[in-house]
Amino acid sequence: MRPPAAHPGAAAPGTRPRLHAPAPGWSIDADVVVVGSGVAGLTAALRCEAAGLTTVVVTKARLDDGSTRWAQGGIAAALGEGDTPAQHLDDTLVAGAGLCDEEAVRILVTEGPDAVRRLIATGARFDASTDGDLELTREGGHHRRRIAHAGGDATGAEISRALVEAVRARGLRTVENALVLDLLTDAEGRTAGVTLHVMGEGQHDGVGAVHAPAVVLATGGMGQVFSATTNPAVSTGDGVALALRAGAEVGDLEFVQFHPTVLFLGADAEGQQPLVSEAVRGEGAHLVDADGVRFMLGQHELAELAPRDIVAKGIMRRMRETDTEHMYLDARHFGAEMWERRFPTILAACRAHGIDPVTEPVPVAPAAHYASGGVRTDSHGRTTVPGLYACGEVACTGVHGANRLASNSLLEGLVYAERIAADIVRTGLHARVPQPLPTSQRPAHPLLPPEARFAVQRIMTRGAGVLRSEASLAEAADRLHRLHADARDALDENGKTAEPGVDTWEATNLLCVARVLVAAARQREETRGCHWREDRPERDDTAWRRHIVVRLNPDRSLAVRTTDTTDFPPTLPQAQEQ
Repeated sequence: MRPPAAHPGAAAPGTRPRLHAPAPGWSIDADVVVVGSGVAGLTAALRCEAAGLTTVVVTKARLDDGSTRWAQGGIAAALGEGDTPAQHLDDTLVAGAGLCDEEAVRILVTEGPDAVRRLIATGARFDASTDGDLELTREGGHHRRRIAHAGGDATGAEISRALVEAVRARGLRTVENALVLDLLTDAEGRTAGVTLHVMGEGQHDGVGAVHAPAVVLATGGMGQVFSATTNPAVSTGDGVALALRAGAEVGDLEFVQFHPTVLFLGADAEGQQPLVSEAVRGEGAHLVDADGVRFMLGQHELAELAPRDIVAKGIMRRMRETDTEHMYLDARHFGAEMWERRFPTILAACRAHGIDPVTEPVPVAPAAHYASGGVRTDSHGRTTVPGLYACGEVACTGVHGANRLASNSLLEGLVYAERIAADIVRTGLHARVPQPLPTSQRPAHPLLPPEARFAVQRIMTRGAGVLRSEASLAEAADRLHRLHADARDALDENGKTAEPGVDTWEATNLLCVARVLVAAARQREETRGCHWREDRPERDDTAWRRHIVVRLNPDRSLAVRTTDTTDFPPTLPQAQEQ
């Protein structure tokens, strides 16, 4: 294979910024390094290992501590009687509000059922009816029962358990408690591995490197960029920030899905909040206000089961109308037996906070949940940097468009992880021996102090949350720029920056993704999907049925552009068949 041509506008490899960090003190060689241990990362790793590739899994916490384990509802696929991939495709396109890549969705819904069957063969145990068939439920935006679940409302935990057990049984090399820092590249700008920092004791400690010609980013989301989120503490946008520093493009980052029904713990609650799965509404729970009125009736044909952006907006409108901080989810009619059998995790979480769903409505409000956009990829998971792949929530495959359809996320991670592994094997990418440039040849990115994390979260919650406007976004952009400029000026003028460490690296990554999200949200002057502009309340297909693509320039400024059509341009010449 010929080396790919440079991406238009790409900077020389030595000019790309990197996080300020010590030089790697140790290294591992591999064919593939997978960063992340959710459904996407572990699936990609298992498929690569099965093909005979030396594969290393790097994960920020323990193997089972990623976002997958928190997924309650289930995994969507056309597995039920009378359901078809075409029907699943239609529901996905409607939810995506005109911005889905139809071919990407077709791949998802067509390959999805067999991918789920392979997951079951790997050891995942889904709930079944008395006759042994999968027990399927409905969620928002689905016209069919096609959500397979496990342990009632513990689907992610079961998938994580099965994949972690498979990884350990196959003896895959893993590096846990490791924060990935930056992409290593060679003199031609091709991927050559990653640098990482291992926290705590173990075979490796401190900053090191994994040298590999193929890197798969499966780092999950960036929900921690907001004050209240369903995402775990590790979801600080590390993969998106790494890709941006490496010169990769990100797409559709303005489309952050706020889950409509998150347990309301108070207006000042921060950090990870308990999710009340959409499957609760799928089984017949009602959204009501303080007077018991079902306010979603008449707003959409599916009422409480409308796509998430519509339900979130319905809740926010009713909160404004009634001058309250939350609404209620009423499922008292389920009875104790159904709550205990079908939703034991949610029941326990509610009771831990003094609320008993069996006898009282549950207070709920929207909170940051899922990034529909991310690192831009093609249908094989290839990004705009040769040798760098992305799958799962960190990626923008085009499947979700402006608003993810419920329970498509686990399926997307599964399907596209398998496609990445197949592509690495098919192209022979793993056979190249990487020659990484020394990290010292790249300029250091200034670090923010640890307390800046909370400043970023409050700026984003106030200015770029569920409700946005030019005024709120402009204020957010200005305050984020000041944080960025203060850190930049300190480094440029006297070489000083915050002390390298996990807290400062995470805060710096959060600022990076926050700046991109706000820039994209300001660019999109309309309301579409989960992007709700109060000052531009209408959807404008003529001007804005387009994607917004952002790249980080070598000087750390942002290059923002809008695509000419609804189609994403090709990622790289590398992405063409060779």
